Amino acid sequence: MTTPEAHPDVLEPAGTDAAGTDPAPEAPAAHRRRRPRPPSAPGIALGTVFAALAMTPSLLPRDWFFQAGVSGISGALGYGIGVLLAWALRHVPAWRRLLAWATHRVPPRVRAWLRPLLGSLLGAAAVALLVVMLVHGSRWQREMSEAMGMPGPSTGDWLRTGPLLLVVAAALVFAVRGLRWTSLRVERVLRRRLRFPRILASGVAAGLVAVLVVVLVNDVLLSRALSWADTAFASANTRDHAGVVQPTAPERSGSPDSLVPWDTLGREGRRFVSEGPGPDVLSAASRTGTVTEPVRVYAGLDSAPTAEERAALAVADLERAGGFDRAVLLIATTTGSGWVNGSAVASLELLHAGDTAAVATQYSYLPSWLSFLVDRSRAADEAQALAAAVEARVAQMPEADRPQVLAYGESLGSYGSETAYDSLADIRARTDGVLWVGPPNSNPIWHALVDRRDPGTTSLAPVYASGLLVRFAGDTEQIAEPPTAWEEPRVLYLQHASDPIVWWGPDLLFSEPDWLQGNPAGEGGLTMTWYPVVTFWQLTFDLVNSKGVPDGHGHNYDGLTLDGWVAVAPPDGWTDADTERVRALLDD
Repeated sequence: MTTPEAHPDVLEPAGTDAAGTDPAPEAPAAHRRRRPRPPSAPGIALGTVFAALAMTPSLLPRDWFFQAGVSGISGALGYGIGVLLAWALRHVPAWRRLLAWATHRVPPRVRAWLRPLLGSLLGAAAVALLVVMLVHGSRWQREMSEAMGMPGPSTGDWLRTGPLLLVVAAALVFAVRGLRWTSLRVERVLRRRLRFPRILASGVAAGLVAVLVVVLVNDVLLSRALSWADTAFASANTRDHAGVVQPTAPERSGSPDSLVPWDTLGREGRRFVSEGPGPDVLSAASRTGTVTEPVRVYAGLDSAPTAEERAALAVADLERAGGFDRAVLLIATTTGSGWVNGSAVASLELLHAGDTAAVATQYSYLPSWLSFLVDRSRAADEAQALAAAVEARVAQMPEADRPQVLAYGESLGSYGSETAYDSLADIRARTDGVLWVGPPNSNPIWHALVDRRDPGTTSLAPVYASGLLVRFAGDTEQIAEPPTAWEEPRVLYLQHASDPIVWWGPDLLFSEPDWLQGNPAGEGGLTMTWYPVVTFWQLTFDLVNSKGVPDGHGHNYDGLTLDGWVAVAPPDGWTDADTERVRALLDD
C-alpha cells in the first residue's frame, strides 16, 4: 500500500529513474532505512499558505509568541493536508497518465537539474511569502491594538515569529512522521511473522498506533497534567488575595455569626464576602440617603460535600442573614475557580442602595477554561441545586413579601446558570430578571435563541421576537435596540463582538460561521475572514488572550454590567443621571 509520503513529489513514472533509464538494483534494506525522506513539495506549499493565512486579523490582537503558535500549528496541518492531497492525486489514473506523458516530454538532462531548481524556487517563495505576511501582520496587530487602546508590536519584534513558527511546525510534522514510522514497523511485524494480508496488516497497525496514542495522551499525559493542576489549584484555593480579611458584619458568610466557617469558603469565596461597597459609597449612590448593609452569602467546596448540601447550607445562612427580607435576591453562579465578578454584584448593590442579597456556591477550584473541559457538568449541577433550594424557600413566603429573584452568571457561570432552566418560558416563570455575561458558544438556550433570531439580523447583533422578551448587547446602545417594548421579566445577554469565548466552537474547523458571513468590520476597521482549519486555531489562541485586553473588549465586561442591571432590574423612577452617578462611584 502506497503511503502519503512514500514517494513525495515523484515526477518520474514507475520503472524509470530521474534519467529515464532502468533503475539500478535496490540498495540493502538497512541502507534504505537510513535515507531521510525529503520534504513534500505540496506539503510545503500548502503549509506555507496556512501559516501565512494564520497571520491575518482575528478577534483580538496577539503578540509574536502567540502568533508563532497559531502559524506553526496551522502550517503543520497544512503540510499534512498537502501530503494527503498529493498522495490521493497520484492514485488518480488520469493524473498518472498526464504525469507520465509530461515527464517523457522533458529531456533526461533537463530533468536532472529541474527538480533541485524547482525545490529551491519553492523554498525561496515560501520564505518570501512568510516575510511579507509577517510585515503585514505586524501592521494589522498594531492597528488592532491601537483601536483597543493598547501598545502594538514593532515590526522587528514581530519578525521573531518566523523562526519559532518553523520550529513548532517542524516538531509537529516530525511527531506525525514518527507515528507513521511506528505504524509501518508494526505492519511489517504483522505481515512477516503473523502472515497478515497487506491491507489487514496496514489497518490493524494504524489502529494499534492510534489506540496507543489515545491511551498515552489521555491516561498518562492528561491524567498527570490534571492531577498536577488539581494539586496546584487546590493549594491556591487555601491562599487569600491580598487585603482580604474576615468580615465581622452578620450579613456576610464567614463572619462570627455565620453558619459557614470562614476557612471553608475558599480563596474566591473569602474575597467575595469580604469586599463590596461600604456605607459611604452606598449613601452616595442612594437617592434618598437611606442605605442597608448588603447581604453576601457563599458556600465553598469545603463547606459541604455535595452540591445539594452546599445549596442547603447557603440557603440556611441566607435565612440567618436576613437575605429573604431584602428587595432583591441575586442567585449568582460562579466560574470554575469559584469567582464571582465583584463589579457586577456591587453594581446591583449600589443600584438598590444595599437592599440586596447575593448568594453563590463553589463547585471547583480549577480555572474557568479548565473547568469548562472537565467540570462542566458540575457547574450545571451546582447551579441547578442552588436555584432549586432558593426557589423552594421563596415559594414558602407570602407572595407580597417575596424578594425580586434575579439570576446572574459570567462565562462558565452563565453556562451553569442557564442549565437551571429548560427554556425562555421557564426562565420567565421562575425569575424576575436575568443577566448572563460572555456566554460560551455551547450555552444551550443562548444558542437556540440566536439560531431562531429574527430574519435580517446577524449572530453578532441578533434580535429575537422583536426584542420583546430577550436581548443581546455588546454596548449600551445595543441594550436599547430595538426601540420596541421589552416586557418584564427581562433577559439580557452581554456579548462583545470581539469575545472569542462567545464565538469559539469546533465547527469553525470546516464551516464558516454565520457571525462571520458578510465580513463585518472589526477592531480598527480590519475585517476577519474565515479559512478552513486556520480560523479555528486563531480563535483558540484568542481564548487564551480573552482577558488580556482593556475593558469593553474581549471577555471583559465590568463597565457594561451596571447598564445591564439598569436595563433588567432598575429601581422605580431610576434615571440616566442616577446611572452616571453610580458609574462614577464604581470607577472610583
